Amino acid sequence: MAITSEHQQARPGAHAPTESLNTRDMRRILGSSFVGSAIEYYDFILYATAAAIVFNHVFFAGLGEGVALFASFGTLAAGYVARPLGGIVFGHFGDRVGRKKMLVLSMLIMGAGTTLIGLLPTTAQIGLAAPVILVLLRVLQGIAVGGEWGGAALMALEHAPQSKRGFATAFANAGGPAGAILATLVVSATSALTGDAFLEWGWRVPFLLSAALIAVGMVIRLKVAESPMFQRLEDEAETRRTKLPLLDVLRHHPRAVVLTLLAAMSFYACQAVLTMWGVSVAVGNGVDREGVLNWKAAGAVITLVVTFWAARMSDRHGRRRMLAIGGIAGIVLAYPLLMLLDSGTMWGFAVAIVVGNGLVQGLLYGPIGAYIAEQFPTRVRYTGASLAYQGASTLGAGFTPMIAAGLMLAGGMVAVAGFWVAVMAAGLVAVLLTSEGTRKVLD
Repeated sequence: MAITSEHQQARPGAHAPTESLNTRDMRRILGSSFVGSAIEYYDFILYATAAAIVFNHVFFAGLGEGVALFASFGTLAAGYVARPLGGIVFGHFGDRVGRKKMLVLSMLIMGAGTTLIGLLPTTAQIGLAAPVILVLLRVLQGIAVGGEWGGAALMALEHAPQSKRGFATAFANAGGPAGAILATLVVSATSALTGDAFLEWGWRVPFLLSAALIAVGMVIRLKVAESPMFQRLEDEAETRRTKLPLLDVLRHHPRAVVLTLLAAMSFYACQAVLTMWGVSVAVGNGVDREGVLNWKAAGAVITLVVTFWAARMSDRHGRRRMLAIGGIAGIVLAYPLLMLLDSGTMWGFAVAIVVGNGLVQGLLYGPIGAYIAEQFPTRVRYTGASLAYQGASTLGAGFTPMIAAGLMLAGGMVAVAGFWVAVMAAGLVAVLLTSEGTRKVLD
């Protein structure tokens, strides 16, 4: 049976999109997408912050400063490698049994992994078992967040009216910088309060706080209705649904996966260079740790604002146009921002993080969720969008801090800038090669 209208009758419990986001159901859905993503990304970004300033001292002490930092970023990369696996697994069941169930499960897994990191003994206490367990828990985090984004983004997008899909999907995306703000401020406050004891036990407090946040998130998430597009698909004949979404995506939509993956790599590389590797560079150059973390949080606030603005503009002017503007800005500003980052001054770091993380990343981040999701049909949208987005996270963010650290040793800041420009240029070309999805009828 063909579905020809957004407002066609759905099964009981399904809520068809209206032309307004200001309804009780939509506010609950958007709030759930935002809060749930913020909590999961709090956990995920918390690890990234700790990898930059804590784990090289706690789990890799004695290896030498440069090697220890490289090893610490290696464990960070493990979580990003696991994200596509999480996207595939959660995408499969999300396309088969529903978006909501997978969102609840991903949050439970993330909370367990983060809390256990906070309880993990150090290498000095249990030897090599400590970094091994740390990697395993990071992989668990990666699998969980790999399933989170696709579900949260699609719940917002598939409930929203066509004219507001970009803005609605941005609530799931905005959970990322919101989680980063929370994680950074909690680490900064804990560092200030515990002082010299921060590396001894203070760093554990933000990880243990995750248990309380997960409990709050679960209460909100359990109240949300399933996606109406998925429920209408579920009502159709079984032959209209795919039994193996991954094979369907790889067979019928490989071009969409590759191009959207390259497009998403741009903002992930931007995030990794500035907020992961860049933090370690600034602190290593003698810039005050708490000040760096506070400015990182300020950059995330600006990212949050620009994300919503760019998403709204993408509803009016198109996803590709906004992504192209962000890509060009990233190419032009790459080298100047990196020189400011390496200046060894607080003001230099502040300008780099506000302009790069706040403006450039926000321009890319706002439209990207809807842009990716609109390239795939409903029956495989969770799998296809997650595979592209999480693959980009692995390539664009998981390995970027390690690559940047290696390039810095081999060729200095010019080499790092060249790498960043290359990633941005590849993303820009990919965006120009895809079709505009803003006006597509997805149902």
